[in-house]
Amino acid sequence: MPTFQSNPLNPSLLQRKIKRHPALFGLPFILIMVGASFGLQSFTQTRYDLQDKKIRQLSQEEALGLDKSKKKFDIREEYYKLSSVAEQEWEPKRIARPRDAPEWGVPPTRPDVFPDQLPPAKSKQ
Repeated sequence: MPTFQSNPLNPSLLQRKIKRHPALFGLPFILIMVGASFGLQSFTQTRYDLQDKKIRQLSQEEALGLDKSKKKFDIREEYYKLSSVAEQEWEPKRIARPRDAPEWGVPPTRPDVFPDQLPPAKSKQ
């Protein structure tokens, strides 16, 4: 079967213009999109203004609530709090000195050997 021609016998004026200038078909579409964006701008701006208004109201209410329950800051009070933590019940305890370690201020008998490297001392029985 033969294929049908895509050209009509009597094309209208609009069809001839679109065939010669394809931009005439896309230009109205682009104009509608740009116009709609400007038209919807007022609606979107109203939406964001209402959201901003709600947030401002909440922040003002929170600020008023925080001011009522806020305690006045005093540097001396903070100092006493921190110093009381350091004065808790504890006492320094001395740990056992390693074997053959000299007292403070007494020079070691063998400075080339550390106390943990000395051979074990023989116990006298």
